[in-house]
Amino acid sequence: MGSSITGDAAEFIDAALQYESSWERAEEYEQRHGTHVEYYGASVGAIRGTLRNAARRYPDLGHDDVVLLASELWSLPVFERRLAAIVLLQSSVQLLRHTDLTRIEGFLRTAALRYLEDALAVDVVAPLLGRLSGQDAARAGVVLERWAAADQAALRRAAELALS
Repeated sequence: MGSSITGDAAEFIDAALQYESSWERAEEYEQRHGTHVEYYGASVGAIRGTLRNAARRYPDLGHDDVVLLASELWSLPVFERRLAAIVLLQSSVQLLRHTDLTRIEGFLRTAALRYLEDALAVDVVAPLLGRLSGQDAARAGVVLERWAAADQAALRRAAELALS
């Protein structure tokens, strides 16, 4: 676990997502996405609202805090936590660096759901690539080329989606 702030923020987000849950929505998500992860049953709107509340409560999260918080949220195979990590990264894409593609690759390898893989590629990786330039863009390009040739379908698909 990272800093105390990221731990507190992860606990705040997790508690809020559980509070916003419904078993009916959890069953709906499971039917739609499969049984590879657990579901709280919090809506996408609740996830976004929870992250807005967390941003107000923890306003000074820098790059390291954001990636640590995303990793903490991702650490449990719970759909809403992982989607919250994606939304966090998406809303903080201006802080992300080409070196964060390694962490994102780990997320892609463990996503377990195409929905989460696609959201990472489209909502995080593509905007990150779009803001990189020079040597950082070239280094990111090498990573995406490696993904495109990877054995794991999730990485190949992420490369295709992020570059399209």
